Amino acid sequence: MTLLPRSLFSRLVLVLLVVLLAAQLMSFAIHMHERGELLQQASGMQSARRIAEIVRVLDSLGKEERARMAGILSTPPMAIRLDEAPLRAGENGAEMTARATMFAAMLRRFLGEEWPLEVAVADSRPFDPGALRNPAGPRMGQGWGGPGSGEGMGGPGMGMHSGLRYSSQPALSFIAQVRLRDGTLVTFDSRQPAETENWPYRLMLSLAVLLAAVIGVSLVAVRWATRPLKVLADAAEELGKDIHRPPLAESGPVEVARAARAFNTMQSRLVRFIEERTRALAAMSHDLKTPITRLRLRAELLDDASLRAKFTGDLAEMESMVGATLDFMRGIDTGEAARPIDIQALLESLQADLQETGGRMSIEGNAAGPYVGRPQALKRCLANLLQNAINYGGSAAVAIDDNADRLVIRITDEGPGIPEQELERVFEPFYRLEGSRNRETGGTGLGLGIARSIAEAHGGHLRLRNRAEGGLEAELSLPRTGDHPQVS
Repeated sequence: MTLLPRSLFSRLVLVLLVVLLAAQLMSFAIHMHERGELLQQASGMQSARRIAEIVRVLDSLGKEERARMAGILSTPPMAIRLDEAPLRAGENGAEMTARATMFAAMLRRFLGEEWPLEVAVADSRPFDPGALRNPAGPRMGQGWGGPGSGEGMGGPGMGMHSGLRYSSQPALSFIAQVRLRDGTLVTFDSRQPAETENWPYRLMLSLAVLLAAVIGVSLVAVRWATRPLKVLADAAEELGKDIHRPPLAESGPVEVARAARAFNTMQSRLVRFIEERTRALAAMSHDLKTPITRLRLRAELLDDASLRAKFTGDLAEMESMVGATLDFMRGIDTGEAARPIDIQALLESLQADLQETGGRMSIEGNAAGPYVGRPQALKRCLANLLQNAINYGGSAAVAIDDNADRLVIRITDEGPGIPEQELERVFEPFYRLEGSRNRETGGTGLGLGIARSIAEAHGGHLRLRNRAEGGLEAELSLPRTGDHPQVS
């Protein structure tokens, strides 16, 4: 059992959706990565410019004034401390070393070569600006850090004190240590604001709108592309019910027009073949009737009554076989127009005909309303099924099950039934369970085949099944919605 959709339309839509979603997710991932890089670079550039300005201010002040000014300027998201231990180089990973080098280059650009500096970059939790409104936050001049702060300068906390709240999202902490002219070490710890890590909701909305628009256009395009296949499949199905159906329109794309043209050519050839075959069989039937009639007249001249009866019976069987064969080869294409049929009245008329010849038939259930079909063809279909039930079971019981979708007529008998392996073969032309061709034991073997052809021409089906309690059941199912022949 496969999980793939069965229709071509559904499969194409599934492929498009999977590809579009994968492309959108990849685009979003690339954007988020590039956005993070750009935000970090922008944040680092702003921090480098501010550090350069503060260094120039602090270098021009005395020690006491410098300490007071450092406390004033030490405000989130940058902490400023004086006389910390020197940074230990080489503790950063390859990626952090690259970031530190980039940040050092930006800082050197704004600061110049006058002041020596060391730079490090560490993982940290970004500063939450909401902490500025926290009365329990740091006082002026106090540093801050995440969990684990208070460790060495190269540790996770980079030697900072706790006191502020932080976002749970990972971020970077830019650590710069500058030596002033008098030898004082000034350590700057600059962290990214938490807002820089928020989801880009506008971009997500734009991608969602784009995805919805592309999916909508794709659905229309796939439906437009697969519609000709559906039309062709419907036409092929209708061709089996009505060989004279209107031809397909030879329009649309080149491939569709070629397929429609080939289908119409096939239909016209089938029509010509059937008409030529029917004319040949009609002529053959007409030619056979003449010698049969002459033989019948000569048989009447025989003096031996028993011999005359045998000749007459053989000639009648021959004439019946010729007529039945001609009817089967013609199918039900007799030009009969479809019109509403009173199924109840049709079955009651067949019941009366059978009772006149000694057949027993019962009817159970009622048809909900008229059925649109070909009256003579349906009468022949039902008559063949009823006669078959009476010939092998002695009687026929008819049950009608009618609803808005289908009209189902079940004909059961109390005969011996049919072996399971033979249930389909009995619909083949001239196939009979008996080895003989005696009409008294089963006729020519065409009745069930003709009945099934009539059912299929009405868009229905005919099935045989053995009953558990014995006997055979023939189920004739006819559609009531759109599949039956149109009234002409």
